[in-house]
Amino acid sequence: MAAKAKKEQAEALVNNNENLLAIYNSKHTKSRKPALLTKAQKKELGIGKDQGKAVLRYARISPRKVKIVMDLIKNKPIDEAYAILRYTPKAASEILFKLLKSAEANATNNNGLNRDNLYVADGFANPGPILKRVMPRAQGRAVRIRKRTSHITIVVKERN
Repeated sequence: MAAKAKKEQAEALVNNNENLLAIYNSKHTKSRKPALLTKAQKKELGIGKDQGKAVLRYARISPRKVKIVMDLIKNKPIDEAYAILRYTPKAASEILFKLLKSAEANATNNNGLNRDNLYVADGFANPGPILKRVMPRAQGRAVRIRKRTSHITIVVKERN
């Protein structure tokens, strides 16, 4: 019963686009973040159709290592970003190269953006879960080894 009421409420919001846009543009009183919308409401408003996004979760590389390479390609045209990633001798560059290809494909195929005008608008690497391992040390002691993982996101947009 409650699920049906929620669904009807969501449909009422989608039908009234002005109201929905007002809710989305209004800021939360404490955190200044925009109001949260459901996936269907975002689709109805067309939010996210001006970009291509790719996310890689649980990558077995430290976020610190990824951020170094990510900063090299931010705000660069897509062809220049490919060139930078191809010739950067870091472990993260291969991962980011594949992720950038995926973001480009999402932008061109799903959202119909022009490939020639794409640039890397945003990219970040957040820490994922840490795999904890133990290494034996002298005198019967043990030291914990932290194998870090990261969640990497790349966003490409079209330049005007």
